[in-house]
Amino acid sequence: IVALEKGRMEEVITVGAQPPTIEGSNINLREGEELTLVQMLYGLLLNSGNDVAVAIAEYIGGNVPTFTKLMNQKAKEIGAEDTYYVNPHGLTDNNHKTTAYDLALISRYALLNLPEFREIVSTKYKEIPQSDYLNRQLENTNRLLWSYEGADGVKTGYTTSAGRNLVASATRDGWQLLAVVLKSGWDDIWSDAASLLNYGFDNFQPVQLIEKGKVVCTEEVRYGNSDLKIKALQDFSGILPKSIPITQKVTLEESLTAPIKSGTVLGKLEFHQEDKSIGCVDLVAGENVKREIYTYWWFWVSGIVFILFIANRVLRAMNRY
Repeated sequence: IVALEKGRMEEVITVGAQPPTIEGSNINLREGEELTLVQMLYGLLLNSGNDVAVAIAEYIGGNVPTFTKLMNQKAKEIGAEDTYYVNPHGLTDNNHKTTAYDLALISRYALLNLPEFREIVSTKYKEIPQSDYLNRQLENTNRLLWSYEGADGVKTGYTTSAGRNLVASATRDGWQLLAVVLKSGWDDIWSDAASLLNYGFDNFQPVQLIEKGKVVCTEEVRYGNSDLKIKALQDFSGILPKSIPITQKVTLEESLTAPIKSGTVLGKLEFHQEDKSIGCVDLVAGENVKREIYTYWWFWVSGIVFILFIANRVLRAMNRY
């Protein structure tokens, strides 16, 4: 995320002395080798290149500690309050920590906001250059891309102390789910993630509960020259259990009295599943409603005065006649 937001995709990165020395999974970077940032990111996200992580950190931050500070700042901005990074590659450190929930928040942020990220993590194979004029053949370590319908990300992870970890995403019928599995068994990681995704797709659904501007009801307006169409102020949708019916309740002001200006908030439309509130939207006047002139007190007073005036003039005229 930090690299995509702060770097330029076609910028050429020259590998320093430190990246080739990093242990663990790598793509065999060599000192002095040059790759673009986007090529580096494929090596990072498809093959878990620890050497690439350090090369990117030095390119963006100037050095690893500075880049790590940027990572921690971004994690807090996203809302990952229980995450703390000590290095950019995730190798074991006693102060290094995160949670399943935080990983879901971070992954959701990347998937929603960074198209390049979505493209890279959904790629199965990628070819990038190598210093000896051969090409590196990268293969995504996320097996779900081959075995799970709709799989489109996100990232595997492994250390001896952390065990097998996976953030998995899949899209079906236009909506995407994330599953996070930490410290799973060697082969269980795939079935665990698939089970979580299946649970989501099987038991929940995206529901458009109301559309902005839709007429919810038509009400009589006291003293008004017409009935009033009451509309939803905004869209409202949610991911809801499939098996529980949705009910809605309209709550309006006790008395709708003219005049009413279009757009005036007049009440709420609430949504429930059983006894649980899902949420609500404001209801507003769909148009102007004018008050009938004869409903004003001064209309009758002035009318009586006018009648008395005319009667007086008639009587005076009759008397003169």
